[in-house]
Amino acid sequence: MSNPWELTVAERGGRVELRQLEYFVQVARLQHVTKAAEELHVAQSAVSRQIHRLEEELGVRLFMQRGRNVQLTPVGQLFLRRAEALLGDLDRAVMEIHEFLDPEVGEIRLGFPHSLGIHLVPQVVAAFRKLHPNVKFRFRQGMYPSLIRDVIDAEVDIAFISPYPENNEQVTGEVVLTESLYAILPINHPLAKKPAINLSELKDETFVLFGNGYSLRPIVWDACKEAGFTPKIGFEGEESGTIRGLVAAGMGVSLLPEMAMYETSSMMPAVVKISEPKVTRTVGLIHRSSEKLPLVVQIFHSFLIDFFKNDYESL
Repeated sequence: MSNPWELTVAERGGRVELRQLEYFVQVARLQHVTKAAEELHVAQSAVSRQIHRLEEELGVRLFMQRGRNVQLTPVGQLFLRRAEALLGDLDRAVMEIHEFLDPEVGEIRLGFPHSLGIHLVPQVVAAFRKLHPNVKFRFRQGMYPSLIRDVIDAEVDIAFISPYPENNEQVTGEVVLTESLYAILPINHPLAKKPAINLSELKDETFVLFGNGYSLRPIVWDACKEAGFTPKIGFEGEESGTIRGLVAAGMGVSLLPEMAMYETSSMMPAVVKISEPKVTRTVGLIHRSSEKLPLVVQIFHSFLIDFFKNDYESL
């Protein structure tokens, strides 16, 4: 079998080696030849030589020297996007071949928001790996916009997301569950011991909410508007644990989904159902519309659909 680095692609009549593309991408990412050589476990001279040959084949300068660092030229920036796409396609092709031969040794790149990483993602991954112990996972957490972008840009194969995006032609998928949001209150709050409350009963309270960019913020905001008031925001947080802790400390009230209640700490608020209006969020699975899922991801996807139909238990 020939060395895979002997494979070449034609470019303006020349021949560009895949090794040159890998070296070029690594130097471009680190903006430093020596650091790139260390990451690639090769001599600095080898990296410099391959970059020089690549520039000769293309007939352009790809880098400019900036002190001890290097910086992409405008044409280098253009070429980087194409080189990364080519190497990504090659990686996926090799993975697909391995999965075709044995999908039990594949890798799944899974994205999810922080609120699902506390309980749901560990639960489903542990259940799946009992059946497929050799499958590897690579995880990526993010906020709503970044998760959609990661799926579109092929940074992840599949992602949990909330709420499910109804009108995005670049991703497709399905809603796997709908969960209720609960009011959380300081334990000494007058409403803390009630079995359920109307959300309008919190109209005069100070709210602790997620910051802008978090999908739960507009859900809570819209629910309060439906209940007839605009929430007064006193504090903001970036994680459900922070929100719970601030509420437990008496800094205000908030709404959190069921899954945010699984985690416990020394500072826990009272949890009360909301009878009116009904406040829920959807949780979906999404992947790229334009591509067929790799076989190992298809197996995981089918497992998840069955899991949420038959095995998932909410509060």
